[in-house]
Amino acid sequence: MRRFAHHPGALVGVFVLLVLIVAAILAPYIAPFDPTETDVGARLSAPDAMHWLGADLHGRDIYSRIVWGGRYSLAVGIATVLLALVIGSSIGIFLGYVGGRVDAIGSRLIDVLLGFPSVVMAILVVVVLGVGLVNVVIAVAIAQVPRFARVVRSAVLVTKEQLYVDAARAIGASGWRIMARHLLPNVVPTLIVLGTLNLGEAILSTATLSFLGLGAQPPTPEWGAMLNDGRDYMRYAPWMMFFPGLALFLAVMSVNLIGDRLSQLLDPRARQR
Repeated sequence: MRRFAHHPGALVGVFVLLVLIVAAILAPYIAPFDPTETDVGARLSAPDAMHWLGADLHGRDIYSRIVWGGRYSLAVGIATVLLALVIGSSIGIFLGYVGGRVDAIGSRLIDVLLGFPSVVMAILVVVVLGVGLVNVVIAVAIAQVPRFARVVRSAVLVTKEQLYVDAARAIGASGWRIMARHLLPNVVPTLIVLGTLNLGEAILSTATLSFLGLGAQPPTPEWGAMLNDGRDYMRYAPWMMFFPGLALFLAVMSVNLIGDRLSQLLDPRARQR
């Protein structure tokens, strides 16, 4: 923690992410307008004293929508990573411990899934399941599961050769107990780093699907959907895209800064640096 706290980039990432999270939690108290309230008289208004970040095509306050949108974008990103982490790590631990033909077949299936770009796979899943934020969570999680499974499997292949695993097996511990009590705790640092690094991608993928009209539906104030609303008015009302894009950039940047530092600190080869 001390080494983490002495890294300027990591501290900036933590500060920015905390600001976004606190703003999302306190949205009902710090947003001056209802995010879905329309005002024809204020449509496409530039930033001013009333609408700090301007108004959109329907006169909705962009600042209020960004604050409320953080609830959707951040919550969906976190839910996606947690779902992918649980499923992917379970598959990876199982394949790595069992080995043999099961591992060979499972690894080949993972390789096939990794051959598809994650966004393309997410789009295919959403097309099958239908539009909506819940289906976006499932789609993006499915797209990220192979990555978690591959990394965790590699870590388990190394960990299961340790003497304490052989000792547990020698005293009669079941395979499930070994996986839960001995293998899983030792891959937690890997999961923390991978989950943090994938959180930024999950937020960005969610916004991408909403931008394409496959995620949040109007009038939900989600950052990707707000970018979609403003793309036809870039020349006349650039604030409609600039400020939601800035919020998305800050969220992804802060998560990546934290993830990069954690990857350095939890990498055994970097502990001496």
